[in-house]
Amino acid sequence: MLAPMTETKPEAGATPAPPEPRLWTPAGFREDEWTHAESADALTGNGRFILPLQAFLGLDPEQRKSAKERLGVLLQPGDKLDAIVGLLDQLSLVALAFPAFNDGRSFSKAELLRSRHHYEGSIRATGQVLVDQLPHMLRLGFDEFEVSHPVLINRLEKGDIGGLGLYYQPAATASAKAGKYSWRRTGKES
Repeated sequence: MLAPMTETKPEAGATPAPPEPRLWTPAGFREDEWTHAESADALTGNGRFILPLQAFLGLDPEQRKSAKERLGVLLQPGDKLDAIVGLLDQLSLVALAFPAFNDGRSFSKAELLRSRHHYEGSIRATGQVLVDQLPHMLRLGFDEFEVSHPVLINRLEKGDIGGLGLYYQPAATASAKAGKYSWRRTGKES
């Protein structure tokens, strides 16, 4: 005889686990070949690893140079960008954390990496990547996003990036001028 089926319900007051982040680029969703690691011990294995700032800075300079193609660094909002500026040629990815939706310091870091320091590697947004922030992140030079917000995932699956069509400020990624005003920009090429 079969046992009766019972439904499992989460405990009262328990918060559901956040969904696993998915990697999105302007070309669409793709498999993430990078792994977040807590220490340099991860470099003994194969793969590509994103290390916290202190673990990255603790690496031997020769190890950083030899592992460039499989080495990335994660900067928290309070971490100083100056700590890695002289080492950008030893990185193929810089991940910038957004631990809370109201902490925008990583926006500034992305813009500085592209415009002032001419960093050409990948810049990835991690953490609270939200619907209304994505178009601005793209304009500042982010090109990879770890997305876990369900509304944003749904929109990106439909190809809807959102955003406004006109901008008043220049950005790291060039946009077309709109009309006779030198300061007005369009989000799309005309």
